[in-house]
Amino acid sequence: MGCLVLCQPCTPRRLPDSVRGVLHAYCSGTLFGEPSGKEPYSLLALHGWRRDHRDFQQLFGGGLPRGLSGIAVDLPGFGASAPPPTDWGSAEYAEHLLGLFDVMVERPVLLGHSFGGRVALQFAARYPDRIGGLVLTGVPLVTNDAKPRSRAPYRALRALARRGLVSAERLERARRKYGSSDYAAAEGVMREVLVRTVNERYEDLMQAVTAHVELVWGDHDTTAPVELERRALGLFPDAHLRVVDNCGHMVPVEAPGELRMAVDRCLG
Repeated sequence: MGCLVLCQPCTPRRLPDSVRGVLHAYCSGTLFGEPSGKEPYSLLALHGWRRDHRDFQQLFGGGLPRGLSGIAVDLPGFGASAPPPTDWGSAEYAEHLLGLFDVMVERPVLLGHSFGGRVALQFAARYPDRIGGLVLTGVPLVTNDAKPRSRAPYRALRALARRGLVSAERLERARRKYGSSDYAAAEGVMREVLVRTVNERYEDLMQAVTAHVELVWGDHDTTAPVELERRALGLFPDAHLRVVDNCGHMVPVEAPGELRMAVDRCLG
């Protein structure tokens, strides 16, 4: 049964770009990540779209007490990790994480922000016996069906392109005009990954998660509004929502202390 807790405003703080750790290769060199502490690791952190492992530097160190033992990875297609071979969805990303569990404790905590949260949720639902807790932040768990979408002109151009009546250049201009900034910035297979994952639905997955779930949300998150996450709260068998005042979508860098407390609650 879910519960809701409101917390005090966060104090944004970023580590300087000069603060960098040493990346290690995992999963036969297909994943790179920054470890903290010693093996076996108790936390696996997954970043959002167009982000990388550095979003969690404050969480793993950066002045927070009792440094965590864990890994913040660059998911395939981001940071130092090469793109996936095909248009993976969050399920394929989740399966790829299995290779990391050789260096984790028996039931580690999985932390996911935004896109990384999609992957973390898939893993928790598919491999419930492999994790001891799940922390999610900024993840679009529930679809906003009321959100207006004006894509009819693009669909018409795409239909004409299939008939050879519109050039590839014109179609690409339309993609950039009607698509999101993430879509416009994506290249190659990552564009297909984005299209596939943003059309996924997670209602059934949430009900399949048996581990305790901590939801940590910025009240100013416009990417995944907290109003929708309140709906998601009741779909998890065991979940707790903490809303962070005056924070947006980037909770890992705006309020790392809130994530740290959520991880500690999962670690028990």
